[in-house]
Amino acid sequence: MLTQMRKKIDQSLDTFLSKAYQNYRLDQIDPILFHGIRDFILRPGKRIRPLLLICSYKGYCRKRIRMTPSIYYVSTCIELLHNFMLIHDDIIDRSDLRRGKPTMHKMMEKAAKASDRQRLGTDLSIVVGDIVYALAIDAFLSINEHRDRKERALKYFIQTAVFTAMGEFIDTLHGTKTVPQVSEKDVFLNYSLKTARYTFDCPLVVGAILAGAGEQDIQLLAELGLLIGQAFQIQDDIIGVFDTQKNIGKSILSDIAESKKTLLVCHAYSQLQGKHKARFMEIFTKPKITHKDLLAVRKIFIETGSLAYSLDHILTRLRKSEKIFQQLQIKEQYRRYVQRLLLELFHQSRTIADQNGLPF
Repeated sequence: MLTQMRKKIDQSLDTFLSKAYQNYRLDQIDPILFHGIRDFILRPGKRIRPLLLICSYKGYCRKRIRMTPSIYYVSTCIELLHNFMLIHDDIIDRSDLRRGKPTMHKMMEKAAKASDRQRLGTDLSIVVGDIVYALAIDAFLSINEHRDRKERALKYFIQTAVFTAMGEFIDTLHGTKTVPQVSEKDVFLNYSLKTARYTFDCPLVVGAILAGAGEQDIQLLAELGLLIGQAFQIQDDIIGVFDTQKNIGKSILSDIAESKKTLLVCHAYSQLQGKHKARFMEIFTKPKITHKDLLAVRKIFIETGSLAYSLDHILTRLRKSEKIFQQLQIKEQYRRYVQRLLLELFHQSRTIADQNGLPF
């Protein structure tokens, strides 16, 4: 069932983009605009966000429904929001790769001959991101549902975009601060705003609202989304240091090069003393990070117990999530689908824990 849903989501994305091409006459601006958007959005992905929205919607819908194209369109709005965020995030992080291929701003550098192609790529991709966000709203409005539920769900969707942007704002500010200036509380606020809200909370809650779920379950789903989102971002930060470039589709050195303030970093800093703390900070302030630096940071995270500490935070949140699942009044079939979708996301944590002799 989930495999079939993924195929239909991809088909829906393709169909929606083709209609957008016709409705907005994107070809009259420049071919690279449409083809750049299409290439970026249709790159292979888990489609976890639209899958969660569909499962939540079907799990709470009181009537037997036929999954019409409009429901898949509204699920793709979450994927479009995701891509909008990625485009802008890649600009801020100055990333060259996304899903193993050039980021949007690198593609847009080829839009025209210019003395400063890097500036051109950045400027154009900001506009492309804005277009993708507008298309996300367009996709949302296509659903045929009760007006009040549709309006409430759209409001939640827009609020999510605002909160996620606030998370990006905080994350960018954290990049200007030193490690001691950022606390664990700051890190978790960023995890909640930048990742948890739009990746897990929003699709689960929006699907439930559209289907007419009860208020208690809507609140529980929001709490579930927050817990899973925080755990997922902790894992993402671990992967960014302990995985390979081939697996993550971007430079394995990028998180350290950008001096990202993660749970791993904050905990390690709190545990280090003297020359060891000085060495740690020296790496995080270097203008150019090498693979040798990466290996040194990995060793620090292991020896300070920061890797174990972060994995334990993931496990704690997954256990709390299990309790919430048991309280939900969702149809049993879709409870299992959502649980499976979410738990599958954390196999890399188990792998990294096993590789380092840690429990998970």
